[in-house]
Amino acid sequence: MDVLINVFVALHVIGIASLLGGFLTQMKAIGAGTARFTPAMLHGALTMLVTGVALVGLHQAEGHTVNNIKIGIKLAILVVILGIVYVKRDEETADKALFGAVGGLTTANIFIATLWT
Repeated sequence: MDVLINVFVALHVIGIASLLGGFLTQMKAIGAGTARFTPAMLHGALTMLVTGVALVGLHQAEGHTVNNIKIGIKLAILVVILGIVYVKRDEETADKALFGAVGGLTTANIFIATLWT
């Protein structure tokens, strides 16, 4: 079971890297007003959602306690990110505020995951 959990953690990190990487690689484009939500950002967010749900289930199956408040907040943030990226994925350019919000919310989710113990 530990190997399976570690595989899902690795996939979760890959999802985070895809979402945050899509944001960070377009930092110059944000200033120029040409940033857009890429398919990799959407797929990264979806990967985070699926692997996150799987990780919670696997931890509960092993009898570990799960901080439901923390998971609920992380899930709510991820749903907002997914909503923004999904709705705006086909537009040529993204609004600076929305694009920045996705980067900020993704960073907030990372800090919640690592600092909230």
